Amino acid sequence: MITLIIIFGALTLLTGIAILVNPEIVFGFIRKHIEKTGLQVLAIVVRLVIGILLVQQSAASRYPLAMEIIGWLAIVAAVIFTVVGRKNFKRLMSWALSLTKTYGRIGGFIAAGFGAFLIYAFV
Repeated sequence: MITLIIIFGALTLLTGIAILVNPEIVFGFIRKHIEKTGLQVLAIVVRLVIGILLVQQSAASRYPLAMEIIGWLAIVAAVIFTVVGRKNFKRLMSWALSLTKTYGRIGGFIAAGFGAFLIYAFV
């Protein structure tokens, strides 16, 4: 299970680096798939799975309290993404994508840092 958290951390780190190098790689993908239900389902499932894993495996990390809090936040985000419905999820994604020109690379830096933190916390 810890291996899945490390893989998720590595993918998050790589995604953050991709955003820093060329933001359209990631944001273009999201724009292209924003109308598809799969994007929302993926957002919900990934948050739910990583949240459960972080809560269950938090004791094995260097920062158990932080990992448990992040895990619960991910679970809450998954529930919110489920409850808000399709229309509001698309509106949220559209709003977030409207900020990418100004804040996209900052988001990439945060994503890369978060991925690196997850890896460090569990290695």
